[in-house]
Amino acid sequence: MQGNELAYQIYSPGSVLGLFSNALKLNATVNLIYLKGRYAFGGGKAYGSYYYDNLFSESDNISIGVRVSALLRSKIENNEIYTLKGYIEKSIKNSSVELRFVVDEIIQQEERAISDEELQRYELIQKKLEKGSKDFETMIREKILKDEPVRIANIYGNNAIVQRDFAEGLDVSQKYFQVSEYTCSITSSTSIISKIEQVSALDYDIIALVRGGGDRQSMETFNDIVLSELFIELNAVTVTAIGHTVDETLLDKLADKRFHLPHDYGAGLHAVVEKLLHEKSNSRALLIDEVKKDVTKQFAEQVLTLEKQLKKKNEEFTEAQKTFKEQAENQVKTFTEQLKVRNEEVEKLKKDLSEKHGEQVKTLTEQLSKRTEEFQKFQESSARQLQETQKNFAEQQKQRQEEMESYKKEIALLHDKNIQSAIKEKTASLKAGMESLQQENSRLNTEIKNSKTDYTKIIIAAVVALVVGVAMAKIFS
Repeated sequence: MQGNELAYQIYSPGSVLGLFSNALKLNATVNLIYLKGRYAFGGGKAYGSYYYDNLFSESDNISIGVRVSALLRSKIENNEIYTLKGYIEKSIKNSSVELRFVVDEIIQQEERAISDEELQRYELIQKKLEKGSKDFETMIREKILKDEPVRIANIYGNNAIVQRDFAEGLDVSQKYFQVSEYTCSITSSTSIISKIEQVSALDYDIIALVRGGGDRQSMETFNDIVLSELFIELNAVTVTAIGHTVDETLLDKLADKRFHLPHDYGAGLHAVVEKLLHEKSNSRALLIDEVKKDVTKQFAEQVLTLEKQLKKKNEEFTEAQKTFKEQAENQVKTFTEQLKVRNEEVEKLKKDLSEKHGEQVKTLTEQLSKRTEEFQKFQESSARQLQETQKNFAEQQKQRQEEMESYKKEIALLHDKNIQSAIKEKTASLKAGMESLQQENSRLNTEIKNSKTDYTKIIIAAVVALVVGVAMAKIFS
């Protein structure tokens, strides 16, 4: 039986892919070729000194992967038309063979004609520059210093999950902001325009477009001319955080403030609040430092003035000494006496100046101490006033609660009295009706006894009896 068995070759999946990969030997895979198309950057990171990008056909969105060295890529501009020289390499992924173009040389870069749309984008950027950008940080600081919440409208995609990233970035500063969330189709310029028109009528301080990333084609939504024209006409501070760090869209250029990621947007708001709080906490220390600087500056100016005066006196003394030396010996005694007098004057001047400086320093120190005491008294007075206000409010609240309880009791009593009065009136009316019906029933019974053949009276009596029964049933129910 073994001699009759057929002999056949057994392959593994990897062997089959390897055979087919090696069988694809075309001229384009073994020789250098030229490719022309629109170059588009891929990820922002290099792997082993190489970048992995894409080259698109000029007429459609068909692309081929590109591997290029860091040196050559530094000479390439994104979304420009290039003619490149290189070769095709093959790689196996799962059950498919992938082709990639390896760039060896940049042959030519074509100059693109400026389209009408690009001119419109340029005009919008110029218009934004003329109008100027609203200061993101200044607006937030002014609102917080006035104890007013900053009203924010964040526009997300319908199925967005980046709200948590924004909240994590905002952190403990959430209490200073009133954040409202709106959703729309973030890849549709028409949907975004409709949502912005709705939000702009609600007088928000900040209107932000927030997105958590996506493919490059969806980024074209944020280059829409109509959307951009509406964006720069908004009265609110405009913000973009559309989750793309490589390309800068037209809305990014027109926004008053741009963040790369939703978390960065929240962290930016938090940073402004932290900076303001830090400045407020250091305001008193800054005031004291300013006073110290003023005192030091005055002291330095006084010392400089004294040094100039002393220098001038020394110059006068030197000149006098030179003159005295030239005089005759008979004037030496007079000169010595005059020198002694001048030395005494200088010492006295030094002493006077030292005493004067000490008094000024003492005066400034007392003024600083007095201001500190006044500030402490003001704090204590404010605390007492706050306590008294809280106490008065508690007393008023207690008094109003007692009045409400009294009103409730009076209303309950009046309600019970009204119910009892209504019951008595209804009962009296029903009793009167019942007595009338009983009398009528008695009369009819008498007539029935007098004339037993009068069936009409019998029927009436039966009806009356039925009515009386129903009335009695209602009364006792």
